[in-house]
Amino acid sequence: MKKILFSALVLMVATSFAAQHNTVKSKRGDVDLTKSKGGSDVVCTASFNDEMKIVKDGDDAVLVKAACGQGWVEKSAVEYVVAAAGDKSLKLEGVDVVGWLDNPSAVFVLDADAAEFDGVNIDRDFKEYLQHTMDRETMEMHNNEN
Repeated sequence: MKKILFSALVLMVATSFAAQHNTVKSKRGDVDLTKSKGGSDVVCTASFNDEMKIVKDGDDAVLVKAACGQGWVEKSAVEYVVAAAGDKSLKLEGVDVVGWLDNPSAVFVLDADAAEFDGVNIDRDFKEYLQHTMDRETMEMHNNEN
């Protein structure tokens, strides 16, 4: 079960990193999208604020899809857009969580409403059990600590 949960966590982290690096935007202003890598045939011009989705990653250029169209752009002209932090909670609804203890003993989890359970009062005053008071030096001498 631990291996399954660990694998699920690794998969979620890998997916989150992959999702962060599939969107780019211009570094310095409007950027021209071309038909081919390093080509001069401009398909369209993406605005500075446009976020473009990466379709294919090349050596020195990326094929992106923008609001104006699809084309190649130099990697030096764009930067990756980091995804905003989202909900990092993990819901285990419908999943059986199984655990083991080092010492075999009965463990019960009350998952139903236990309204009839009165509880245990653990509010106690231990002063009545003390026979006499000892200071720190006397206690250390008694336990051979000094």
